[in-house]
Formats: sequence, C-alpha cells, structure tokens
Amino acid sequence: MGVKVAVFGATGAVGKEMLTILAERLFPADEVFALATRKSMGVELSYGDRTLRCQDVETFDYSKVDLVLMSAGGGPSKEWAPKIAKAGAIVVDNSSAWRMDPDVPLVVPEVNLDALDGVKKKGIVANPNCSTIQLVVALKPIHDRAGIKRVSCATYQSVSGAGQEGMDELWTQTKGIYVNDTPTPTKFTKQIAFNVIPHIDVFMEDGSTKEEWKMTAETKKILDTKIKLFATCARVPVFVGHSIAAHLELENELSADEARDLLRESPGLMVIDKREDEGYVTPVESVGEFATFVSRVREDPTVDNGLALWVVSDNLRKGAALNAVQIAEGLLNKGLLKAG
Repeated sequence: MGVKVAVFGATGAVGKEMLTILAERLFPADEVFALATRKSMGVELSYGDRTLRCQDVETFDYSKVDLVLMSAGGGPSKEWAPKIAKAGAIVVDNSSAWRMDPDVPLVVPEVNLDALDGVKKKGIVANPNCSTIQLVVALKPIHDRAGIKRVSCATYQSVSGAGQEGMDELWTQTKGIYVNDTPTPTKFTKQIAFNVIPHIDVFMEDGSTKEEWKMTAETKKILDTKIKLFATCARVPVFVGHSIAAHLELENELSADEARDLLRESPGLMVIDKREDEGYVTPVESVGEFATFVSRVREDPTVDNGLALWVVSDNLRKGAALNAVQIAEGLLNKGLLKAG
C-alpha cells in the first residue's frame, strides 16, 4: 500500500517542483493532492502524466494523508504544521519557521539522515535554507576526513530564491531597461537587473542579514556546532541556480587533489574541475539537475590547511523540493512514514 501525499503551496515555484520531483523519482504515492489558497482553487497542475486540480488548504481533510510537503512561507507553516501533525500526517516544511526548534530535525539526507528519528517529537521535519543545503553537502565529506575549523563564504543567489515574484521582477526590469523604462524595485530593495544586491532577508543588530545568520546557525545544527562560519549573501540577476565561493580552514592537511577525489566519491556531489575554459560549472548548467556541483578546488595558502571550493546547485531542486522529497524517502526507508 502506497503513501498518500499532499503538497501544501502547490502553485508556487517550489510547490510545482515538488510535484515534478515526486513523479520523476517514482515516489510510491497512491494519491497526491495539490493544495493552495482559496484563490487558486481549481487551478490545474502537472504531476507526471496526470493533471491535479488544486484544493483549498483551509477545508482539506489532512487525516486522509500520511505526508504533507509544505512550501508556503513561515506564517502559514507556523499556523498549519502543528494542526496537520495533530491530524496524523508528517510535515516536511520548506520555510524557516521550524528550523531552529530543538524538537524539530533539520535534515539534509546526505549529511545527517539519522536526525530524522527526531520526527517523533512533533511530527515535523524542517528543510534547511537553500544555500545551507548545497554547502553542507560539499562540507560533510571534508569535515569527516580533515575536520573543518572555519568557513568563510560568499553566496550568489538567484532570484527564484525569492519565489515567482523575484523571477518576474528580473524579467520585467531586464526587458524594461532595453526600452529605457526606469526599473521600479518591488520585491527587491534595489534594481536587480544588471546588478548585485548584498542584502537577503532583514538586517540584524550585528549588521548581518538573517540569511547570513541562517547559514551559520543551520550549518552548526546539521553538521557540527564547533564549526565557525561567516557568510555574505548576495542576490544576483540569475533566474535559477545558487553559487557559493567557500574558503575553508581545516584541522588537518588535505590537498586539492585529495579533496577532489574525496568529493567525487561522496553522495549527492559531482565534481567538474578542469583548469581550462568551460572546465567548471555555472548556475545555468545546474538547472534541472539533482546533483550539487563542485568546481575550482584549490589550496588556499593564506591560512594553514586552507581549501577553496566553488559550489553550485539548482536552488529549486536540491535547495528546496528535491531535498524535501529525499527527506520523505528517508522517512519511508527508516519506517517512520507509514501508509494510512
């Protein structure tokens, strides 16, 4: 008997991707329900070779599903995730609402799959921040081999990380500039077309943005509390695909060649690192792919045991929807997700 699954927030960019990936990975679902707000009732969405009609999140009977993949933002998640869990379904939530709750596992399956056992406490599993996910997939094998003391990184995050509105704004501004329209920022704080904005989420008291804080706090929770991480997060005029320039300070020596070989053997990673034109991965090549890509692996001579990496991934896939579906697969394989 298969699992009954609902996708909460199915009309959003990540929600649509969740439906696509459930079908692509042949997740053993007997039934799949697409849920959205009342204004989207009746909207038709693709699930494999089937078409689903959106139902209302407010009136849906959650007791008839075993699993809810949620991507609707922090507010709706805070309101609905406990109600859904109380009705008997496990919630995998893509927002930041539950990530730092000590009773909610924060999971990247290639890194800390065993943390899923903690789902029994609240019936909720949190999906990490998009940039955190791809970073820790690359850091995990290096940390296991050589120990990571410190990470300094800069992220180059695509506009799809801000949802459909972000993509629409880049598209509109780019077209407008060619006909001399003045760009009007609405979703972003400044013009995004032909620009880079060093500001994602709100500013905090120490001058960091909340996005930068998330990367630090989440990496510690997922990988190791002893790791020191400092991030600068920027929004770039790219539709899909996040990139990270990461500089690591290790406990023990690890050469670039050894790191390359290690990363090639590690789950979820693909190393493309030729020291020549086109011998590296950019966001464009990552779109639609499951893997997290690593390029530009170098030894950093400015610190003892220094290593530098360029890490790229499709933020809608591994950075959100794919990781959520992998969590669901992990729950199933560990016997934590039982068909009703």
